[in-house]
Amino acid sequence: QVQLVESGGGLVQAGGSLRLSCAASGRTFSSFAMGWFRQAPGKEREFVAGITWSGGSTHYADSVKGRFTISRDNAKSTVYLQMNSLKPEDTAVYYCAADRRRSTIVTENPSDYDYWGQGTQVTVSS
Repeated sequence: QVQLVESGGGLVQAGGSLRLSCAASGRTFSSFAMGWFRQAPGKEREFVAGITWSGGSTHYADSVKGRFTISRDNAKSTVYLQMNSLKPEDTAVYYCAADRRRSTIVTENPSDYDYWGQGTQVTVSS
């Protein structure tokens, strides 16, 4: 079993930055691909970014490419999402998720992820 706890959300003005963290419990964290997703009110949960077990490969949604950066520190069992140049449309609850079946491939499908955090709210004001 893996437990994920997100932190770092908050209120920021457009153009600002935030850094989200996702701390994982469990000794197998380093073998999982990890993803960040977000869900805005009235919308479906959508893929934001993902990273393979080693951090050697990353993948981003087109809407955040060039503004967001995903990274991980396996020694700390933590995955990060650095968000720069934030826009009001980035406002959502952000979730991290772990894919225990794939370590070297990042998928965008939420159904492929086995463990989820409780989410952290990000609000970007215009």
